[in-house]
Amino acid sequence: MQRGTIAVFSAGFLQGAAFVLIPALGRILHNAPYDLSNGSYGMLYFPEIIGAILAALSAGAVHRRLGARGLFRVGALVNAFAMACLVLAFFVTGSALIWILLAETLLLGIGFGLTNAAINRAVSLLFSGAAAAAVTLLNAVIGGATAVSPMALHLATAWGAWVLWPALLVLLWLGLQALALPDESKADRQELGGIRAWRRSMWPFFVGVVIYAICEGSFGSWANVLVSVDQHLSATTGALALSLFWGGMTVARFVLGAIPATWLQRPVFLLAPIGMAACFLWIPALHSGSDLILAYALAGAACGIYYPYSMSYGIQAHPKEGTQMAGLLVGALMIGEGIGSTGLGPLQNWIPLDQIYRFSALWAIPLLYFAWRNSRGNSRLSQR
Repeated sequence: MQRGTIAVFSAGFLQGAAFVLIPALGRILHNAPYDLSNGSYGMLYFPEIIGAILAALSAGAVHRRLGARGLFRVGALVNAFAMACLVLAFFVTGSALIWILLAETLLLGIGFGLTNAAINRAVSLLFSGAAAAAVTLLNAVIGGATAVSPMALHLATAWGAWVLWPALLVLLWLGLQALALPDESKADRQELGGIRAWRRSMWPFFVGVVIYAICEGSFGSWANVLVSVDQHLSATTGALALSLFWGGMTVARFVLGAIPATWLQRPVFLLAPIGMAACFLWIPALHSGSDLILAYALAGAACGIYYPYSMSYGIQAHPKEGTQMAGLLVGALMIGEGIGSTGLGPLQNWIPLDQIYRFSALWAIPLLYFAWRNSRGNSRLSQR
């Protein structure tokens, strides 16, 4: 095992575990003694998205100034401060609670952007001979943590208080500093950052990930609504459909991450948009709870590799600007997620959700184009 592997994958797990805590705390924060309104709760997500975008886009400049290890350590430390804010929030109520939670989500967004840029770049260098598989497996670990963390929070609540889980995460983020970090490679030392690192050839990767993330947000954020509200099925069925969407994505990443760097990777990448389109067309036609649960699991599987493969191909195509490329795509993911998660709400004033899903199948056209273009030869992609 190469030096730094444990640190990189541990950071991925902790990032997934930390990132999902505010959604996991939704019911608790709505009840006494916190009594957050829907408006106050919804407001918590804006600093997180803004922080993640700003941090991701500036990751290259931070890397240039502090190096790969410095970027990794700063991201981990910011995440520790975010979890510390959540610990503090346990003891606070009223308006002070909202301000502490806003600080927590802003710090978490910054930590998410910096850490994800650092670890996606690091894993592509650690396993340069199988970068696509390594990046996919890393994102599978992140996804798996998002499923484990709510259960850990539930156990902490049952054992005494929910604050025990974020308190443990504070210690784990701080302990991450003691693990051996990846060695500074020659590519790290020669990497560009800041304004000098921006290239026109990065934008096709950026646009492709934004469109992909709109699709992911459309599935993930609206599964429960479509199943339990529009189809009038139980809340349990809606929650299970959502869980299996993320579960399908995580399983697909573990399975497809094992594909070696052969001719198989590109066809799988090209098939992903077709699978997403098929699910967008299929889901509105279903009415059975079991069918919808299966369909959302397959939708998660179809979404599984588009982002990690885009990340891998983008970094390979820009070896001198790898951290900036990784940061740009983390920002693209957050932008698209925000559009897919929040944009579909107002749109339903004019078009019902099932029709939005059917029209969303058209996203497969640009996604297929960008998958084909971005997975061509790296020599052509990196031309300036």
